[in-house]
Amino acid sequence: MKSLDFLLLLALLSLPDSSAVTHTLKYFYTASSGVPNFPEFVIVGMVDDVQMVHYDSNTRRTQPKQEWMKNVTEDEPGYWDTQSQIGVGHQQIYKGNIETAKQRFNQTGGVHMLQVMYGCEWDDETGEKNGFFQDGYDGADFISLKLKEGIWVAAKREAEITKHKWDQNEALIERRKFYLNQRCIEWLQKYVNYGKSSLMRTELPSVSLLQKTPSSPVSCHATGFYPDRATLSWRKGEEELHEDVDHGEMLLNPDGTFQMSVDLKVSSVPPEDWSSYKCVFQLSGAKEITTTLDKNQIRTNWGKPGVRGDGAEDPSNTAVIAAVAVAVLALVLVAVVGFLLYRKKKVAGKCTKPEGHSEVQEPLKPNPN
Repeated sequence: MKSLDFLLLLALLSLPDSSAVTHTLKYFYTASSGVPNFPEFVIVGMVDDVQMVHYDSNTRRTQPKQEWMKNVTEDEPGYWDTQSQIGVGHQQIYKGNIETAKQRFNQTGGVHMLQVMYGCEWDDETGEKNGFFQDGYDGADFISLKLKEGIWVAAKREAEITKHKWDQNEALIERRKFYLNQRCIEWLQKYVNYGKSSLMRTELPSVSLLQKTPSSPVSCHATGFYPDRATLSWRKGEEELHEDVDHGEMLLNPDGTFQMSVDLKVSSVPPEDWSSYKCVFQLSGAKEITTTLDKNQIRTNWGKPGVRGDGAEDPSNTAVIAAVAVAVLALVLVAVVGFLLYRKKKVAGKCTKPEGHSEVQEPLKPNPN
């Protein structure tokens, strides 16, 4: 459970900054040992934080997760067969790697996970680009690449052997730099072009005020927006509030849109001042959506199901609560099944490419003997 909690946290931390104007390509490899009813090896590929490909050791096939990814065969007719073969190859490599890692840490049985995240990011306005490559083991950093310096950084004593071996392989470092700085960017641009009608769309949310009990905080809940470069806050007048405010996580809806909420403790707010409090939703590049704190607009959980603060029936309340529950369940499934998202870093916010094209580097052994 320690590793699963870590992965879920990473998934949340990996959400992009609201000010970001970059496109990203990321690949996540997860090799596991001792996890029942779960594939020993999984690859997840994501463009702009949207999953577009998936491979696992049970199916032994790389498969599209977005309709627009089927367009890739127009430029690469053998794309899916090639990627599947690469997945099978990496499956064998990482099966050996996780055993080597267990030896490094003097482990035998138990649940263990080896995680690899690599990729690139590209700002389509400035042309700025970056790449990254990071390994983790059992929910902690293991080793990472400092791309500009061309050196590896060991996060654990057990990773020192790997660092010294990889640092001495200058040809391998140059190949990594070429892939992350050039080939990865080229493929990222292709993928963005394939999915631009979906990836670059804008959808505004529905915003509701929710409250569990008369003494509970009032939650401003926004759902159905896209992309995830958005903020949600409480203001009094023109001042953004930080005290008595609790920000929830941004969650992924089953339809690919997003939701989030922000709570305001209203117990100390005089009734006559309620109208000066507003919930403000801001989507990058779109107009603000403002919702005034109004008792008559609050949907509640006390009394009859689906009753608003003014006593009027509101059948949509049940649907909203159900949607939230489904979204939370979907997030957990994504965290467990996809083992998504490794660690947020300003430079390493995004991307990678599947191996099998000239864009792909030869596989690395995170834990060589």
